[in-house]
Amino acid sequence: MDDLTVEQEKVDADVETVKARRTRDRERMDAGLISNPKDLERMTGELESLERRIRTLEDEELEVMERLEAAQGMLSSINDRIGAAESRIAELAAVRDARFAEIDAELADLATRRGPAAEGLPADLVALYDKLRETKGGLAASHLTQRRCGGCQLGIDAAELAAIKAAPADEVVRCEECSRILVRTAESGL
Repeated sequence: MDDLTVEQEKVDADVETVKARRTRDRERMDAGLISNPKDLERMTGELESLERRIRTLEDEELEVMERLEAAQGMLSSINDRIGAAESRIAELAAVRDARFAEIDAELADLATRRGPAAEGLPADLVALYDKLRETKGGLAASHLTQRRCGGCQLGIDAAELAAIKAAPADEVVRCEECSRILVRTAESGL
C-alpha cells in the first residue's frame, strides 16, 4: 500500500508538472509572445508532445490507482480475517480459562478429599506415593488388569505374576517396568 501510494503521488506530480508546462506554453502562444513562425511551429510540436506525455502519464496514473484499489481491497479482507481470528482466539481463551477454573476447582476438591483418605496410612507409603506422582506425571498407582500394568500398558510375565499372587493382600507391589504401585482387582488375571 505504501509503495503504491508513493508511486501514485509521483505520477500525480509528473502529470501536474507536464500540465503546468503545457499551460505556460499555451499562454505564451496565445499572448503572441512567439512571433517567429519557426518558433511557433516548434512550440506547436512541443504542445502535441506534451499532450501525448500527459495521456501516457494519466494512463499510468489509472493503472496505479487500480492496483492501489485492489491492494486496499486485499488489505480490508485481510483485516477482516484478522479480526475474525482475534475474536475466535478470544472465545477460545475464554473457554480455556473456564476449563482451567473447573480443573483448579476439581483439584482443590480432590486435595480436600485426599486428606481424610490418607489418614492412617503409613508415612513411608504416602511418601512413596507422592514421590511416584511427581516422577510419573501424576499417576503413582495403576490397576493390574488382565495381567497388564495400567500405567505403562506393558504385560507382566508369568514369574512376576506368580510373585504378585503369592504376596499378602496388604503388601505393596510395584510394576517392574514403570515402578508404579499396582492395585490388584478381580480383573487382574491372578
